[in-house]
Amino acid sequence: MLDTQAPRSARRAVVPTGEERSFGTDELIVSKTDTRGVITYANDVFLRVSGYAMEQVLGQPHNLIRHPDMPKAVFALLWDTLAERQELFAYVNNLAADGAHYWVLAHITPSYGPDGSVVGYHSSRRRPSPAAVAQVAPLYDRLLAEERRHPNGKAAVAASTALLGELIAAQAESYEAFIWSVIGREEI
Repeated sequence: MLDTQAPRSARRAVVPTGEERSFGTDELIVSKTDTRGVITYANDVFLRVSGYAMEQVLGQPHNLIRHPDMPKAVFALLWDTLAERQELFAYVNNLAADGAHYWVLAHITPSYGPDGSVVGYHSSRRRPSPAAVAQVAPLYDRLLAEERRHPNGKAAVAASTALLGELIAAQAESYEAFIWSVIGREEI
């Protein structure tokens, strides 16, 4: 029997290689998690692009594919939005099992049970346009620089979340409006 509940410390650390990977414009990366973000489903595109086998992802936290160069503020915004039972679109740089990275335009939504309670989350990801990534990457770099100025994760998230709010307010009325201003026609 497979032990899919390996503790985080037992998982090997993946080191980014700088190699970028992509996937087809007609493909969707799909995954589902429980309410804690533990993977309960991953489609074949998820597995191929991430370089993981099904038995390596089921039962693991979705942050298994989190790239260290992704600002924590974006994930704080994601969890805050999902806690409000709302959907979120976000550009995310993911980390594959072999250290390659791949950008996605993620659409994350709550999944509801028959009684209307949130039972998990569903994420569908498309390949973003290079122009969109070029717009988002400098914003993320600024957020990361802010996070690195702080001594601990909590302070880093608070500071980068505040900076994200300031930077977005200068460009759009909300994060959602900013993302929609970046999304290219070929992405929808």
